[in-house]
Amino acid sequence: MILVCVLTLLSVPILFSSFGGGQLIRAAAQIGQGKTVIVIEMNVPIDQGATSLVARSVAAAEADQAAGIIINMNTPGGSLNDMISIVDSISNSTVPVYTYVGNDSGATSAGSYIAMATDKIFMGPGSQIGPSTPYILGGGTALEQNHTTEYAVSFMVALAQEHGRNVTAVTQMALYNVAYDYADALMYHVADASSYSLGQTIAMLNLTGAAVVTISETPTEQLVSLLSDATVDGILLLLGIVAIVIDFLHPTIVLSVAGAVLIALGIIGTEAIENGNGSSAVALPLVLFACAAVLIVLELKTGHGFMLMAGVLVGILGTVLLTYQIPYSPSPFGDVQYLELGLFLVLGGLLAMYTRWVGKAIRKKPVTGAEALIGKTGIVTQELGPEGDVSVDGIIWKARLTGPSLNKLEGGARVVVVRRSGLTLEVQPEPIKQKVELQEKSSM
Repeated sequence: MILVCVLTLLSVPILFSSFGGGQLIRAAAQIGQGKTVIVIEMNVPIDQGATSLVARSVAAAEADQAAGIIINMNTPGGSLNDMISIVDSISNSTVPVYTYVGNDSGATSAGSYIAMATDKIFMGPGSQIGPSTPYILGGGTALEQNHTTEYAVSFMVALAQEHGRNVTAVTQMALYNVAYDYADALMYHVADASSYSLGQTIAMLNLTGAAVVTISETPTEQLVSLLSDATVDGILLLLGIVAIVIDFLHPTIVLSVAGAVLIALGIIGTEAIENGNGSSAVALPLVLFACAAVLIVLELKTGHGFMLMAGVLVGILGTVLLTYQIPYSPSPFGDVQYLELGLFLVLGGLLAMYTRWVGKAIRKKPVTGAEALIGKTGIVTQELGPEGDVSVDGIIWKARLTGPSLNKLEGGARVVVVRRSGLTLEVQPEPIKQKVELQEKSSM
C-alpha cells in the first residue's frame, strides 16, 4: 500500500507536468491576436515550486505578448533565496507585472518583497502587507542576523524607490517587522490603489475585455514545493529507514522498496535546500540521519524498541537542524511543522512497541517440531537403564538417560528433555527444585 501511494505520487507529476503551460497555449489559441492577461495564483508558500511557477508564467506571457501579468497573492512567505529568484523573474520581465492582494489576504514576509517588485500593488479590504523582517537560523550569531536584516532593508528600500513608494514605511516593514493593513498601506503609500476584486483590478489597468488565463502550480511544482519543506524531507528519510528495518522483521520486499523510494525523495529534497551562500546546508543534519539509521538498525539486534525510539529522536533533531539552516521569512517553524514532528514522534513510539512485540515473537520458542520438545517434562514408562521409554505430552518416545551421576531411572520418575537425536530423546532427571514446587502445588 505504501509503495502504491509513493508511486502514484511520483507518476502524477509526470503525467500532468505540462498542464499549466498547455492551459496558456490553448487560451492563447482561442483568442488569436487579442489581448491576454496572465493571472498567477500565488496562494502558496514562497519556495522552489513558486519560483518555477513565476518563471514559467513570465516566459509564457512574453511568448504570447500578453498585456500584463497579475499576481493574485495570498502567501505566508517562505525562503529568501526563492523570493530573490522570483523578484529577478519579475524585474527581467518584458511584460508589466502587478500584484493584487485580495480581500482578507496577505502579502506576508517574503511575499511583501515580491509585491514591492511589481509595477503596481492593489489591495482589497481586510488585506495586509508585511511583516518583512527575515530570520536566519542555524548560523546562530547576532552578527549574521544583523547582516541579513540589513540586506533585507536595503533590498526593500531599493524596490520601493524603483516604484515610487514610501521608503520610510517599507523600512519599518523590513527593519522592525511592521505589517500594514489595507487602510494604512494605502494611506502611507506602501500600496498603490484599492480594489475590491480581481475583475476590478483588471478594469483599473484598462485591460477590460482581455482574455484572462489563470496559471497555478502544476503537480510537479507541488511535489517540488513539498520536497522544499525540510520537515517533510526529514520525515521521509526517517520513514524510509524505519520501513526497511521493519521489512527485516517480516520480509515482504514491498516495504524495502517503498523505504528506498522515501529515502530517495528525502535526499532529493535536502539537495534542493541551500543556505544564503548557495552552498549545501545539510552536512550535519545528514550525519545525524546516518546516526539515526545506525540506531534503528541496531533495533534488529536488541528487539526492545529503545534503539528505534532513540533513532527517531536523533532523526527529529536532524530535521530541526535541517530546517533551521535555511534563511526564511518568517520563521520556518509554525504550528504545522510542530504537528508533523509530534505525530511522527507518536508514530515512532508505536513502531517501537511494534518492533518489541515482533522481536519477542521471533525469539519465542517454537511450538512445533523437534525443538519444541526441548525443556519439556516427561514420565518414565519403562525403566531407563540407561535406555527405555518416556511419555511426553501423552506420546511414548524412546529415551536415553544422560548425565554423569546416573545410569538408571525407575518407572514413574519425572525427567526433562535436553535434546533429540532422531527418534530418541535424551533426558535427565527433573531437578529437585521443580519436584518440591510440584509437591507444594499438589498440597494446596
